[in-house]
Amino acid sequence: MSSVMGRALNSVRSLLPTRADLAQMGRDPRHNLLAGLTVAIVALPLALGFGVTSGLGAEAGLATAVVAGALAAVFGGSNLQVSGPTGAMTVVLVPIVAQYGPGGVLTVGLMAGFMLVALAVLRAGKYMQYVPAPVVEGFTLGIACVIGLQQVPNAFGVAKPEGDKVLVVTWRAVEEFVKAPNWTAVAFSLSVAAVMLVGARLRPTVPVSIVAVIAATVVAQVFHLDAAEPIGNLPAGLPAPSLAFLDVGTLGSLLGPAVAVAALAALESLLSASVADGMTVGQKHDPDRELFGQGLANIAAPLFGGVPATGAIARTAVNVRTGASSRLASLTHAVVLAVIVFAAAPLVSRIPLAALAGVLIATAIRMVEVGSLRAMVKATRSDALILILTAVATVCLDLVYAVVIGLVVAGALALRAIAKQSRTGQVPLDQGEHSAEEHALLAEHIVAYRMDGPLFFAGAHRFLLELTEVADVRVVILRMSRVMTMDATGALVLKDAIEKLNRRGIAVMSSGIRPGQRQVLDSVGALALLRHEGREYATTPEAIAGARSHLERAGVLPPGSSRKPDPTGTAAHEEPAR
Repeated sequence: MSSVMGRALNSVRSLLPTRADLAQMGRDPRHNLLAGLTVAIVALPLALGFGVTSGLGAEAGLATAVVAGALAAVFGGSNLQVSGPTGAMTVVLVPIVAQYGPGGVLTVGLMAGFMLVALAVLRAGKYMQYVPAPVVEGFTLGIACVIGLQQVPNAFGVAKPEGDKVLVVTWRAVEEFVKAPNWTAVAFSLSVAAVMLVGARLRPTVPVSIVAVIAATVVAQVFHLDAAEPIGNLPAGLPAPSLAFLDVGTLGSLLGPAVAVAALAALESLLSASVADGMTVGQKHDPDRELFGQGLANIAAPLFGGVPATGAIARTAVNVRTGASSRLASLTHAVVLAVIVFAAAPLVSRIPLAALAGVLIATAIRMVEVGSLRAMVKATRSDALILILTAVATVCLDLVYAVVIGLVVAGALALRAIAKQSRTGQVPLDQGEHSAEEHALLAEHIVAYRMDGPLFFAGAHRFLLELTEVADVRVVILRMSRVMTMDATGALVLKDAIEKLNRRGIAVMSSGIRPGQRQVLDSVGALALLRHEGREYATTPEAIAGARSHLERAGVLPPGSSRKPDPTGTAAHEEPAR
């Protein structure tokens, strides 16, 4: 019994902040403080808007951004993650508010927080990475559509109709607007959205959202536009922590919604942290610590009247772009928002709801990455089907059903494709045949990887970890003649691996790419990376010669190395690229 308790305590201790985290916060404080201030300016209208959209009010959004943002910054597993209320979570919360009321949402958030902590202790973070890319793109597209539709009542200046289905509520709001048009509200929402979209293109480093909201508020106050309904009174500060909302009798009925909220919080937070890692060099989040931090954040936020929180991709991206390098930036973002809550609540309360609707409409539009969607649709018919089904299910059903449907369809299609192949797995050459010869290449700072069978979402992440952790090499050769089938997730993982290796100064070359894989590699941009400086070859011997020529030019190998015989002996039995 004592040994079990000891292991449990060690598991929890490994999830807590370390001295290294504190030391890193002391490095380059000026850039991190500035990044935190910028993120707070961007986050303010989003926190207000998502709070209003959730049904709990603007004050709930602010409380979430402050409390959850601070705790996730300190206890999370990413140095760059910014947490708070998000559009994806709002999509899940709206039907919960309609069925169980505000107290039900707070209870669901509390329960989800404990579930996230349990997942962290059980080391479940690593399993979240197996969600296929088409499912992620599909529910992101669906979420963007739902967020935009949710803003229709405020954008049209009508009272939000009853209902928990976004399509029904939107239709009823349009009917109300037709009966009594409110063109002032429409003008405010469209103007703010237009300023944000144009400003993001012309001045991407300027937080134009807050500028647009301030301008709309000033116009509404100066011209006494009663049709532009304001947010309303906000408390000057956070409420005292309380569990008054908790009704033990409802815990059973709220278990299902709590599981859905916990799953979404885990998925979106880990996805956001992965995006932050990909935007930087040398940053790598701890998925279990991230779940632990998000769990603590969601346990605390309801006590202050806040809605469930997740890592926010848009705010995290702003944090990275503005020079953040430690948790100090995301913590500063929460502190600045707390100051605004205490010092400027009367001013914030005058912001027109239509202006916030414009902010969220622009946010929904910017969530849709047209290039990524086009690439996914062009990759394979299976990827296109998964994406479309997930997006439609998100809009017509809900996010949980959408993810389940996407995963089931993706798994079924992957199994169908795998069943057609007789070979499976990806085997590094130095772990299989020719290992002795492979050491001869390693002595020249070259490593060759042979990939066999299908490169699918389920196995691609293991390959990525192996490939990006290659040490003491200057060139990596991807032997791809035996890759029988590849989906968009496998191609994206391959592209991510190539980019990470290139950032470390390692050249990536390829050999034997089959015609059947060219379309999916080209659609996600991976083929362009492999073709860079003529680094794509028909056979492995040619790739090895090209690697040696590259190292000769770099001064790593002596002249004449490229004319050495192929040590792997693959010239005779290399399968041609057909």
